[in-house]
Amino acid sequence: MKTNFLLQATASAGVEALTARELRDLGMENVRIDDRSRVFFEGTAREIAQANLWLRTADRVKLVVSEFKARDFETLFDAIYALDWEAYLPLGAKFPIYKAKTVKSQLHNEPAIQAIAKKAIVKKMQHVYHRPENVTLQENGPLFNIEIAIHKDMVTLTIDTTGDSLFKRGYRTEHGGAPIKENMAAAILLMTNWFANPTRAFVDPTCGSGTFCIEAAMLALHIAPGQNRDFAFTSWPWIGKNELEALKKEAQSLVRADKTLDITGYDSDPKMIAIARNNTLAAGLENVIQYKQMRLQDFESEKLDGVLVSNPPYGERLLEKEEAQKLYREMGETFRRLETWSKYILTSSESFEALYGAKADKKRKLYNGTLRTDLYQYFGKRIKTN
Repeated sequence: MKTNFLLQATASAGVEALTARELRDLGMENVRIDDRSRVFFEGTAREIAQANLWLRTADRVKLVVSEFKARDFETLFDAIYALDWEAYLPLGAKFPIYKAKTVKSQLHNEPAIQAIAKKAIVKKMQHVYHRPENVTLQENGPLFNIEIAIHKDMVTLTIDTTGDSLFKRGYRTEHGGAPIKENMAAAILLMTNWFANPTRAFVDPTCGSGTFCIEAAMLALHIAPGQNRDFAFTSWPWIGKNELEALKKEAQSLVRADKTLDITGYDSDPKMIAIARNNTLAAGLENVIQYKQMRLQDFESEKLDGVLVSNPPYGERLLEKEEAQKLYREMGETFRRLETWSKYILTSSESFEALYGAKADKKRKLYNGTLRTDLYQYFGKRIKTN
C-alpha cells in the first residue's frame, strides 16, 4: 500500500482560502489552491484522519488517485487500467463510480464515463488478484466511493475519504426551514473580528436552530468539529479506526474547557429556541450558550464590545419577501444603537443595504448551498481607552 498521498479538500466557492489556511495551521505539507479553486495538500494516513477530524470549513477530503488527459474512451480505459488500484482497493472492496462530472471536454456522456471507468478497474483488480474475467468480482468489503471529474479533457480520479459531508457534525438533531450548513457558519465566523478575541460578547439575533452559536463555541473552545462522528476511511484496512481514535484522544486533551464565553442566541419563534437548546445539548455545550425567545427589534445591550452574526430569512418566496424586507429595516434601526459592535449579516437580498439604511464597510460573495449570497460586514467604532 502507498504511504504518502495527494489529497484534495473541497469547499464552497469563496471559502477555499479559509480551508487552505486551516490546512496550513494543521501543519499539512504543500498546500496549494489551483486555478480552479481546488485545495490540494499532501499527507499520510494520519493526515487523512487529521484533516477529516479538524477541518471546519471544508465539505470533504478526497484522495487523488491520478490526473491525466483523455479525449476518447480508449485512452480513458487504458489510463485507468494502468493505475495501481491494488494500492488502494483490497480484494472484496466495494468501489462504485458514484459520481462522474464533465465540463468543456470531448468526453461528455457521464453514464458512459462511469461504465468505462468501472470496467477498467474491475479488469485491473481481476488481473492483480488473479481472478478469472468470466467470474463476477465480489464486492462485499469496505466501501471506496470513486469519483471521476473531467475538465477541459483533464481527468481527475479521486476516492472519497469522508463519507457524509463534513458539515454533518452530529449535533444537529433538528433544524428550521432554511438552515445554514455548519461548515459555512464556521467559515463566516472565521471571517469576523470576533475570532481574534472570542471572549467578547457574541450574539445571533435570529439564531434558528443555533448553528452559529454552537460553531462559535466549538471554535473558541478548540473542539474538533469531527469529534463525535465517523468517516468513510475508518473501514479501510490500511487506515482503520486506530489512527482516528488516537487523534480524537489527542483532540480531547486540547479542549479549552476552562474558557469563559459570552454567547447568546435569540429567536422570536419558541419552537426554534427549543430546537436550538436540543442541538446545543447534543453538542455538549448547554452550559456555554444561552438562548432566549425575543423579537429582534427588542434586542439591546449595555455591553460596549460585541459581535452580531445573523443569517436572517431571505424572503425568496413572494409572500415572505415583504416580511424579510421589514426585518432588514428593523435590523438597521435596532443595530444602529450598537455603535461599537460589529455586525455580519448573510442574505441573498441585493437591496439589503438600502433597507438596512447603511452601506456595508465590506461585502463578501458566498454561496449558501447553491444560492448566491453576500456577507454584509459593518465594523464597530473603536472603543476609546484611557
